Amino acid sequence: MSYQVLARKYRPATFQELEGQEHVLQALVNALEQNRLHHAYLFAGTRGVGKTTIARILAKCLNCETGVTAIPCGECASCVEIAEGRSVDLIEVDAASRTGVDDMRELLENVQYMPTVSRFKVYLIDEVHMLSRNSFNAMLKTLEEPPEHVKFLFATTDPKKLPITVLSRCLQFNLKNMSPEHVVNCLTSVLEKEGITFEESALWQLGRAADGSMRDALSLTDQAISYGENAVTEASVKSMLGTLDQQDVYGLLDAVIAKDANRVLTQVLSMAEFAPDFAALLDEFLAVLHRVQITQLARDAIDNSHGDKELLLAVASSISREDVQLLYQIGINGQRDLPYAPDDRSGFEMTLLRMIAFTPLEIVETSPPYEEGGDGSGGISESPISQILSQLSDNQSKSTERKARSVAKVAEAKPLAKPEVKSKHEQRTDEETKAKIETKKESDTSSSEGARVDSTREVQEAEQAPKATEVLDINGMAWNEILPRLKLAGVTQTLAANCTLAENTAQCLKLLLNEQHASLWNKTHEDRIARALGTLTGYDVQVEIEIGLVEDETPAQLAERQRGQRQAHAEDLMKKDAVIQTLIENFNGKLDQDSITPIQSGDRS
Repeated sequence: MSYQVLARKYRPATFQELEGQEHVLQALVNALEQNRLHHAYLFAGTRGVGKTTIARILAKCLNCETGVTAIPCGECASCVEIAEGRSVDLIEVDAASRTGVDDMRELLENVQYMPTVSRFKVYLIDEVHMLSRNSFNAMLKTLEEPPEHVKFLFATTDPKKLPITVLSRCLQFNLKNMSPEHVVNCLTSVLEKEGITFEESALWQLGRAADGSMRDALSLTDQAISYGENAVTEASVKSMLGTLDQQDVYGLLDAVIAKDANRVLTQVLSMAEFAPDFAALLDEFLAVLHRVQITQLARDAIDNSHGDKELLLAVASSISREDVQLLYQIGINGQRDLPYAPDDRSGFEMTLLRMIAFTPLEIVETSPPYEEGGDGSGGISESPISQILSQLSDNQSKSTERKARSVAKVAEAKPLAKPEVKSKHEQRTDEETKAKIETKKESDTSSSEGARVDSTREVQEAEQAPKATEVLDINGMAWNEILPRLKLAGVTQTLAANCTLAENTAQCLKLLLNEQHASLWNKTHEDRIARALGTLTGYDVQVEIEIGLVEDETPAQLAERQRGQRQAHAEDLMKKDAVIQTLIENFNGKLDQDSITPIQSGDRS
């Protein structure tokens, strides 16, 4: 017997075998069991989701020799003929090749005749939206009042192209796209029945590549089995589909979080050697951000089906929730702008660089890849994401360049970018220093000693001055006085401004957050406030934020009240101004209070 492709071999023969379209099956099964049969059905959906399959199963249910039933026997002559595609009472029409009105008239002339052997004469018209307008007009009367022995089954991928007069005469069922999870479950069952060894991560690659089509997934699986020599492995599927390694995507994300533009461009350059689809690469980057956000907000919903759970946990702990949303939004805008870029690669690079340029500095808690003017010793630590990626890629040749670059940064301590600007600055600084030293040498000994004494005194004062201004005793201070000195920003500043001080001890500071702003809270903000307090006081301060009813005035409320007072004072001054009063009296003018903006002392130039 010749080989039969998986998509045909495992095509469902009954409604019970069909999965993923329960909303359609429930309506059809109930109609069959209650004998409430419509004369025309329209099945709409993308390719490979089961439109024609459902139509053929419905034809079996209508013409099964055991009677109209939701569970056809599959053994009678009618069921067998329909399954083998040779039933004379199931007329299948390809509308794409028979679009003319003459074809439709020929078809409709035979509608009046009784079925040959079956209970109903069933017309299954595939891709019905391809029919011409005249063809639709010719069938309207028959479609509205067909003979009792005729049933119409329509299938289409574009129901919007059908005339409204046709849609109104049919029961319409919209079939859903298959989710990757459902596709993986089906492929697992098929491969187990076939006795083919497989890796689950490879099935996820196929499930995503199928883009909602079960038929495409089975066709790709057939191809993967041949490509992988009777085995479906992640490496062979990636090679077959031409997709990049997932570790490359996480490497890019790690570089973006670290704000390392040099590493981003280097990795994109290395990927460009494989001629990837940068639009698809950006889609994968956004998919990873989506999974990171789910990990942060609903960790139990994340499984290891992609084989990246450890990486997800590392990324989720390295970036705040709001920053994930910001990166995702920038990526979505980058997708929209990609067609307008000179080429896909430059558009992809600019999207990643935009993420680095517009993300707050607070998300970077690891050391930068290099510091201009630094000595290159110490302070360089690898992020948890990089550590995991290094462990996963120990046996991969492509990691050699990345590791060599990392070692070079520590051993040579050379800047990776803009060396000319740095060297010119250092040369200029060295020349100025040498000039100052030569000038000092030319002076007499007594003046030189006096200069050294003055210089020493200035250095001591300079070292003592920051300590006097930076270190502050906050015991007994109100939260309205402490907050402006912390120099917070972003959501952390908003959260802190809506808190009041509940308790202030030597090592612990408890804040009470207004219930209306409870959605702003997460552990990251507590840590940022604690670090800022540590910098201000000179010792570690534990911060605890509780959510409750705030009775005292918060810094945000104080700022709003002061703003209102300044606005009222400014409006009062404007109303009392003699020039303005003259203009109003002589020219019937009106004072636009919305245009009055009080100027704070810090705003004056």
